[in-house]
This record gives sequence, structure tokens and C-alpha cells, in this order.
Amino acid sequence: MEKLSVVIITLNEEAHLKRCLDSVSSLADEVLVLDSFSTDGTQAICEAAGVRFEQHAFDGYVSQKNRALSMARNDWVLSLDGDEALSKNATDNIRQVMKNPTADGFEFNRRNSYCGRWMKYTSLYPDRKLRLFNRQKAQWTGYDPHDHVEMNPGSIKQRLRGDLLHWVIKDRAEHAAKTQHFAEIAARAYFRESKNTWFGQGLIHAIWRWNKEYFVRMGYLEGYLGWQFASFSAKYVYLKYRLLKKLYAARNQSNP
Repeated sequence: MEKLSVVIITLNEEAHLKRCLDSVSSLADEVLVLDSFSTDGTQAICEAAGVRFEQHAFDGYVSQKNRALSMARNDWVLSLDGDEALSKNATDNIRQVMKNPTADGFEFNRRNSYCGRWMKYTSLYPDRKLRLFNRQKAQWTGYDPHDHVEMNPGSIKQRLRGDLLHWVIKDRAEHAAKTQHFAEIAARAYFRESKNTWFGQGLIHAIWRWNKEYFVRMGYLEGYLGWQFASFSAKYVYLKYRLLKKLYAARNQSNP
């Protein structure tokens, strides 16, 4: 039986964290919460649950998640966010897999709760995520805020039954705020990496994203929420590239 560390990064997650911790309490040999100096009840929830609680200033999703990996005491890691939780089926299957892992990493479907509904369409489902892995053979990578786990060359990946549950957006106002916030993060990440941009890029990518979410991923079957999700997804893409252009313009003005 392999020992398992569950690692969770948090920032003001009191609304969801207890549910997350409860879902892994019978599964983990260690639960590590790496917090970014929350100002709500996050720390108190962790102390009440008796989990290992550490803090470090947030310096990006990829950096923070890799830092949490490095702090884990076991090689096998289940990496979660504070607003996620395992379904019972996922918990049972992870427990079974840990008896004799047949791969280096396991992915499963993530089911997202959007504005009070568990979505069946758009990119919100099945939204496959690789979250259970041997940390000696994987690391977090990608552009903030779109991080993902990348396995080392030659590693074996398998699918795991059961859903990872994610309370992603509670209402329209929260989606509007997150759209702006994440677009700013993504633009800065692209700017640091000197990612190219060209005329009309934001508009073209936004139109494609809307059509992808609403038609290709069948968001129309979700009714108004499918239309709303597609619209905010397109707006995020458009804002990301518009803000990136502004960053380049500001740099050019300061360095004529």
C-alpha cells in the first residue's frame, strides 16, 4: 500500500474547505494545506481538522502548487484546490489504486458546479484532470492561471473512475469578477514569456471560443447557463489579448 499525501493550496477558502478535507480524511496518510495568508476562517478549519498547515506568499499558481509538492512527505500525491472535493466513487477507486499502482499518474473527470447547476456540457464536463501522481515523475507547468500536471517522458498515465467535484462559480457576478481577474493574470503571464500577439487575435480567438463552448461542446443543451458560460469564456479570451497588447504598448512607450 503506497502512502499518499493530499496537498491543497488555499486563499480564503472557508466556504468550501471543510468539504474538501472531509472527502480525503479516510484516504490520506498526510494532508498538507499550503495557504497564502488567508484572512477568513481557513486556518481555523485546518486546525480543527488536524491537518498540516503551512503558509507562503502566493507567487503564481504553478509556483505555489510545485512548492506544495516539494513539501509533501510522500512520493504519491493527490493535488486539490480548496474548492474541490472527491466524490465517493473517486475516493474508493483511489484507495484501491494505491494498493498497487499500475501507472505513474491517474486522471479523472472533474464535474463543475456553475451557478448552482452541475454542468453536463461545455468544457465544464468531463473536464479531465490529472491530479493523482508520483511526484518524482511529474510537475506543475503551464501559463497562470491555466496550470496543469505534466508527466515526465516515458511515464504511464491511466484513467480513474469517479468525479472530482468543483464548485467553480456561484453566480453571474462572481463569473464577471473572475473573468477580469484571470484575464489580467493570463496577460501578465504571456507578457513575461514574450508571447506574440497580432492584429485581431483577441477577437478571432474569442469568436472561436464562443462557438466551441456553445456549439462544439453543446452548451446550448444547458439553456441560458450554456449561453452565459460561452459568453464569459469568449470575453475572457478577448480581454486577455487586449490586456497583453496594453502591456506591450506600455513597455514600448517607456523604452522608445
